[in-house]
Amino acid sequence: MQITVLGSGTSQGIPVIACPCDVCASTDLLDKRLRASVLIQTKNTTIAIDAGPDFRQQMLREKVNQLDAIFITHEHKDHTGGLDDVRSYNYLLKRPMEVYASHTTLEALRKAYAYAFGENKYPGVPKFDFRDLENGKTLTVGDITVVPIEVKHLSMSVFAFRINNFAYITDANFISENSMEQLKGIDYLIIGAPRKQKHISHFNLEEAIAISKCLGAKKTWFTHISHLMGKTADVAPILPDSMVLAYDGLKFTI
Repeated sequence: MQITVLGSGTSQGIPVIACPCDVCASTDLLDKRLRASVLIQTKNTTIAIDAGPDFRQQMLREKVNQLDAIFITHEHKDHTGGLDDVRSYNYLLKRPMEVYASHTTLEALRKAYAYAFGENKYPGVPKFDFRDLENGKTLTVGDITVVPIEVKHLSMSVFAFRINNFAYITDANFISENSMEQLKGIDYLIIGAPRKQKHISHFNLEEAIAISKCLGAKKTWFTHISHLMGKTADVAPILPDSMVLAYDGLKFTI
C-alpha cells in the first residue's frame, strides 16, 4: 500500500497570499505547501482523504487516472472545496464518485454543492454517491479497509482514519480515551500540527509529538503546516527521531 501526501499545508497553504514572511518567501520546495490531503493506493484500489481547493492540481501532479472514493474528514472548505472536480472521474469512470463522510458533513456538502442535487440539473454537474460514516464502524472500498475514528476540532467532530497500521489525523486538538484505544497499535502516523505555538482548535507541534509517543508510532509525519511553523530546514533538526515534517509529494509504502 502506498501513501502519497497530496498536500501538507494549512487552510491558506504556503505561500500565503501577499505574505512577506521568510517562510512564504522561501525558495525551498519543501516550504511550498498545498492544502492537506493524502492518497492511498493498492494494486487495485485508490482513495483520497479530503479534496480541498487544490484537488485538481494534486490529481494532475500525481497522474491519478482512477479514483474509487473520497473520504472527508469534515466540511471546512480547505478539505472539501475541490469536490466539483470529480466531474472528470464521473465522465471517465461512468459513475458517480463515492464520497464518505459523517451525516453532518454530508448535509453541509449538499448545501455547498446544491447545484449537483437539483431536480433539473445543469448538464455536466458533478455526480456524487454520498455515504454516511459512523464512528468506529469499519468499511471496505475495494481492497482498502478503513476505520473512521472521531476526534475533536474545538467543538466540531472530525473523522480521523485508520487503515491497517496507518492513521491519518488532521484538524484536531482533542482525542478521547476511546478514540486513542482505536488508534493504538499503529506503526505509521500522519498528524496535523500547524505551528509550535498553542492553537485554539489544532494540536501544536509539542502536543502532536506527545500523541505520537502515546500511540507508539514508529514513524510520524506532521501535516497541515502553516507558515508560523517556520522553515522546514530550521524545524527538522529539532524534531525527535522518527518524526519529520511531511511535504507535498512525499511517498511511502506500508
